[in-house]
Amino acid sequence: MTQGVCTKPFWRAVSAEFLATLIFVLLSLGSTISWPASEGSASPVNLVLISLCFGLSIATMVQCFGHISGGHLNPAVTVAMVVTRKLSLAKATFYLSAQCLGAIAGAGILYLVTPSSVRGGLGVNSNITVGHALVVETVITFELIFTVFATCDPKRTDQNGSAGLAIGLSVAIGHFFAVPYTGASMNPARSFGPAVITNSWDNHWVYWVAPLLGGVLAAALYEYLFCPNPVTKKPRGETLSKDASGNCNLGGNACLPPNSGKQWRRFFHCINV
Repeated sequence: MTQGVCTKPFWRAVSAEFLATLIFVLLSLGSTISWPASEGSASPVNLVLISLCFGLSIATMVQCFGHISGGHLNPAVTVAMVVTRKLSLAKATFYLSAQCLGAIAGAGILYLVTPSSVRGGLGVNSNITVGHALVVETVITFELIFTVFATCDPKRTDQNGSAGLAIGLSVAIGHFFAVPYTGASMNPARSFGPAVITNSWDNHWVYWVAPLLGGVLAAALYEYLFCPNPVTKKPRGETLSKDASGNCNLGGNACLPPNSGKQWRRFFHCINV
């Protein structure tokens, strides 16, 4: 464990999670600002603008940082990876810390550059019914995490498209549906950052419990029911190893830097170990 923490690739991955989450929160929450359409009147919420901004931001960040850290940007993704034994608990702890700190930094920058007259709650939605919010957030996060596992499955040979774009579209779909209900968090860090900056904690626990629950359910169902991986039946030492040159191996096959859809999915699986 100590040797792993002290390596440059480890801290590159952790710092990538911090920077990617910072950029994502800053850009995506910026789309929720209600700039006045005319003097003295705030513009209505633009559902299409918000949904596309969140979705495209995630797609871009996953494409930029996926080969460095796996491009989680979301505690729900990280916890799902731990539950399915794709990520160690120790590394997940650093990832979660980096994501939360990145979200706070991104929300803080947005807070500083936005006039107080239009700042609002920085995307924090406190006008919710707890029961409804739990159901909605669980469902939309389930959809997101299931998409992550399906598009980044190294066992699949039937697709060569962009995993980042598919994940971004799943985020956009969740926002199209859930923004009117809960603000569509799907990401505890995305809610935690602005909550810290605005000191708004009403029913904040919902935005942790529901996404984590939805993420764990999606990961478990995909990994152990719909597409079980025979490799996971082997002892962990046989399943995950490194060769003499330091390349990560999955069941004896080296994970190479991605230059195709299939290799990208294998690398995503490998980099999270």
